[in-house]
Amino acid sequence: MATDYYAVLGVRRDASQEEIKKAFRRLARELHPDVNPDPKTQERFKEINAAYEVLSDPQKKQVYDLGGDPLSQAGGAGGAGGFGAGGFGNFSDIMDAFFGTASQRGPRSRTRRGQDAMIRIEVELDEAAFGTTKDIQVDTAVVCTTCSGEGAAPGTTAQTCDMCRGRGEVSQVTRSFLGQVMTSRPCPQCQGFGTVVPTPCPECAGDGRVRSRRTLTVKIPAGVDNGTRIQLAGEGEVGPGGGPAGDLYVEIHELPHSTFQRRGDDLHCTVTIPMTAASLGTKVPLETLDGMEEVDIRPGTQSGQSIPLHGRGVTHLRGGGRGDLIVHVEVQTPTKLDPEQERLLRELSKLRGEERPQGTFQPGQQGLFSRLKDAFNGR
Repeated sequence: MATDYYAVLGVRRDASQEEIKKAFRRLARELHPDVNPDPKTQERFKEINAAYEVLSDPQKKQVYDLGGDPLSQAGGAGGAGGFGAGGFGNFSDIMDAFFGTASQRGPRSRTRRGQDAMIRIEVELDEAAFGTTKDIQVDTAVVCTTCSGEGAAPGTTAQTCDMCRGRGEVSQVTRSFLGQVMTSRPCPQCQGFGTVVPTPCPECAGDGRVRSRRTLTVKIPAGVDNGTRIQLAGEGEVGPGGGPAGDLYVEIHELPHSTFQRRGDDLHCTVTIPMTAASLGTKVPLETLDGMEEVDIRPGTQSGQSIPLHGRGVTHLRGGGRGDLIVHVEVQTPTKLDPEQERLLRELSKLRGEERPQGTFQPGQQGLFSRLKDAFNGR
């Protein structure tokens, strides 16, 4: 192997494409002829261009790692032209050679749309039920104010690439079993842009954007739930070259509530009352999302019975109205009785004829949540 392309760029043999790209950019800024006109430096500049051309192309890199030289006139490891890196290259090269599509591509734009971004925010149950507004801190890429997204240092501009003359691609004649074929590939000096930036902006290193933290006010509609995403158009990452920003998605995470459990737009809670209150009936105060209300426990209420408070749940996200608040009753049987309490209960059992109850047996007595599940499924 005549040239160690990894050593030319100063990277390991297992370097990632991102590491290879960063190494090339760093060396290109140091050795560019416009920055350093020394003849030896220009030769070095050609070497790093050749190294990057091979290592940035997966097919050429594979040929090189197997011992071939994809930039040689003879071809790759096989030593002859063909469908490998030294012949046609790939199917797109064949189409380019016969139908001329490569010459129509032209330079690619330095300005591209930015990526979308996402941030999670936490909301309380009442905020999710009725809606709210929140200020959030967003750390995203914004347009560089020093170069206004151009990527060039103040007072300088991008210049036409002298290797491809602004076309963004270079052509190469290769030999195959069909004869000589001309193929085109992105210019290794300008990376297909058609222009080079001799003096990159010191603030953004030529990218046209920098990272910045800013504050946004987000309107959260009533009825959002865990996982709901709110789209803020144009508030995401600014693209390379100061391109249009992507979108920002705000994902809702609803915090647990101390009293209520949310299921859809309905709220559920459990109230525990003594046996005497269940038998005689009572009113229990409950702090709902709308304020203090009294839950009416009717005489003879059984454990597991539910009491609905209509329209006291979460606002429907789509459409009007609200869900319900379901209060589940749990009757508490006393476990410790003093002598007087025991005597009174025994007298009550005599009056009701319940001294030796036979009991009523039923198959498969369900728990509270099993009954709720069957009710939802229409059983």
